[in-house]
Amino acid sequence: MGFTNRFSTLIKQKVNTLLDKYEDPKEALDYSYVQQIETLNRLRRNIAEVVTAKKRLEMQKTKLWDSVRTLDEEAHRAVDSNREDLAKLALERKNANSLQAQGLDKQITEMQVEQQKLEDTERRLSTKVEEFKSKKEVIKAQYSAAEAQVKIKENVTGISEEMTDVGMAMNRAEDKTEKMKAKAQALDEMIDSGVLTDYTSTSTSTGSDNDIEGELQKMTVKSSVDEELAKLKAENIKKKKNQAKDEGEQNTEDTRAHEEEQPVVAE
Repeated sequence: MGFTNRFSTLIKQKVNTLLDKYEDPKEALDYSYVQQIETLNRLRRNIAEVVTAKKRLEMQKTKLWDSVRTLDEEAHRAVDSNREDLAKLALERKNANSLQAQGLDKQITEMQVEQQKLEDTERRLSTKVEEFKSKKEVIKAQYSAAEAQVKIKENVTGISEEMTDVGMAMNRAEDKTEKMKAKAQALDEMIDSGVLTDYTSTSTSTGSDNDIEGELQKMTVKSSVDEELAKLKAENIKKKKNQAKDEGEQNTEDTRAHEEEQPVVAE
């Protein structure tokens, strides 16, 4: 709400400045509408930047998962070649990339939430701007009608030039005051509805937290590597035993076939 309050104060200050700057209240209303359109366009650019950043993270995540699959295949080939050192290195890189990809998943989710909030804000602000546009046109028409009535009465009653100046000045002051009150209320409704939110604040971690998190990640990677290496070695041993068993059965069949082929000698 701090950002919203500052924005509300800034708008009111600008309205007061416009009252002093412009003799015609219609010019002040038009200027205020242009400022609101610029705010809406800035919000839309912010949404585009968030979407672009999210897409970059998604592309980076895809590359990391592709690398994880490739490193897993390399680890299997290294174990088959009795290169335990290469298998361990591949598994370490695989698990490190896996942790990075999981971290990107969290960032992408957070950016998706922020994108949704900005899009909701853009829709609400766009509606308020259109409402203000309609209201300002009504106020401008009322001002023009009142101005025309003043001129007609001035000609009909034949008020002296001095009294005419005084009367017109008072009418302008009253009209400007009432219409600017209506404009200020419209701006307050737009701001109080929460069409803008401060997304500039971000949370940061201390150096010690980063160190602890890094150590925990290293322990997780080492434990995972040891488990996967043991699993690969066990699979390799099992595969070799199966190969030896198949070869033994094949030799037995070959011996039996050879004996059957020998001629029978009569006694």
